[in-house]
Amino acid sequence: MKTAPQPPPDLLHDPDGIARCWWCGASPEYRAYHDEEWAMPVADDHRLFEKLCLEGFQSGLSWLTILRKRDAFRRAFAGFDFARVARFGAREIDALLSDAGIVRHRGKIESTISNARRAVELAGETGSLATYVWRFEPDPRTRPRRITRSVLMQHTTSPESEAMSKDLKRRGWTFVGPTTAYAFMQAMGLVNDHLDGCAARARVEQARARFRRPGA
Repeated sequence: MKTAPQPPPDLLHDPDGIARCWWCGASPEYRAYHDEEWAMPVADDHRLFEKLCLEGFQSGLSWLTILRKRDAFRRAFAGFDFARVARFGAREIDALLSDAGIVRHRGKIESTISNARRAVELAGETGSLATYVWRFEPDPRTRPRRITRSVLMQHTTSPESEAMSKDLKRRGWTFVGPTTAYAFMQAMGLVNDHLDGCAARARVEQARARFRRPGA
């Protein structure tokens, strides 16, 4: 009698007993990103802008590919200081298209420069990019009671990510669809989507409890 195939595990368990979300087992870089960065709340404008841009560059690729190129992206895009990137012109675009360290996609490069100009406008209007972004933090009462792999597979967007995407597009941003916006929210700590049982989940909850929301 054939045994039924077992569903993939939600959690990975290291020999040291640490439990982690299933998606971070591909490499040491991924595990470090999972343990130290993903879902930790962020209020730094440059890091928020960086993540919005890199989510756009990731389209059609894996996040691990982008993660391994992140330092090169930071060098190429002036540390994602959007006030500086907003001044990029044809010469900088040509240099970026010849930079083998990044993803050389003209549309995504031009989108990043255009989005930087929109970010300058947005920060001028709201005080900071962080103040704007954190307006879209979901009400905890609307969140799933348990975070499991199957729950996350069914929730690649949210009403808040759809609202954020719609508003950014209205303001002229590109490569900011609802799925991209939700992945951004997961990474920047607007939601805690570490799985129940993951060792990082409690650390993130503690960080979110201490975090002072911009504009609050």
